[in-house]
Amino acid sequence: MLAAILREPGIIDIREVETPEPSEGELLIKVKAALTCGTDLKAFVRGHSLIPMPGPFGHEFSGIITAKGKGTGKFKTGDAVMAVHSAPCLDCSYCRSKLFNLCENLMSTKVLGAFAEYILVPRHIVRQNVFKKPDGLSFKEASFLEPLACVVHGMEPLKISKGETVFIIGAGPIGLLHLMLAKSKGAKVLITDIGEERLRSAKKSGADLVFQSPESTRCVRDFTGGTGADYVFECTGRPEIWESTVNYVRRGGAVVLFGGCKAGTIVKFSADRLHYDEITLRGTFHFTPRDVKKSFLLLKNREIGVKKLISGTYPLKETGDAFSELSRGIGIKYAIVP
Repeated sequence: MLAAILREPGIIDIREVETPEPSEGELLIKVKAALTCGTDLKAFVRGHSLIPMPGPFGHEFSGIITAKGKGTGKFKTGDAVMAVHSAPCLDCSYCRSKLFNLCENLMSTKVLGAFAEYILVPRHIVRQNVFKKPDGLSFKEASFLEPLACVVHGMEPLKISKGETVFIIGAGPIGLLHLMLAKSKGAKVLITDIGEERLRSAKKSGADLVFQSPESTRCVRDFTGGTGADYVFECTGRPEIWESTVNYVRRGGAVVLFGGCKAGTIVKFSADRLHYDEITLRGTFHFTPRDVKKSFLLLKNREIGVKKLISGTYPLKETGDAFSELSRGIGIKYAIVP
């Protein structure tokens, strides 16, 4: 089979590799669509600690089961499915405490290689995080299961209600998914970015107010009558933006730090704001099986219109071209179709 291999930052090779055979509990899936994402882009541009190089690349996918091992009774060959690339071990101390997204074995047992003709899904993922694709959902839309689950994980615990104000910093694919999920809850959403194309996408996706980043302080103040947003979501992964987030949230509000900064980054916040204004800072990482199930239902029930986030389609052999476009700030998210 053909597979995209990230050889080093900026270089993706398309290689002929052996097609894997499923063992007990495993599924071999013919990839029908795989999506680019911000983590992939970071790896392509500068490398990433969780994406070894050289190595298989891509982790947002959907497809059709072409072979299966014993013990996969609820699935059959020919089923169209959607999946994520990881699942908790259910045995470590974090799993026993139901902190499934912090599972000690989560990252070491994840699956990469969605930019390929086939991908092998191991037993622990098959058991927890593979779903039959609804007929009315395209393969490209179904491939949003993983990134949407990440967004669900960071937003659901906040119990955002109708009429509350959400400020999202960064209108990339993750920021736009935050926007869609917040709007589905009835929130008023402000979103900022430096890119005009992304802001246009945000407006089409239902944002109440879009503006370029230098205008953030004034726009948030004016929109909220000077009190600040109820919730702020940071979706850029830039340390200086992390530090600015507390400037936009109301007293008693919450800041969710979604965008990951480079390893070793140190940030600082105003102690007065955090203490006397009782600001909550929340880190968020990955997802749980419950989040994946919630993401599946959102997509199945068409509560989140993700199709508009796909800027174009590339064949597998042109995967590198898709990432070159993204690295130049062109497009939101691309579908790779083998």
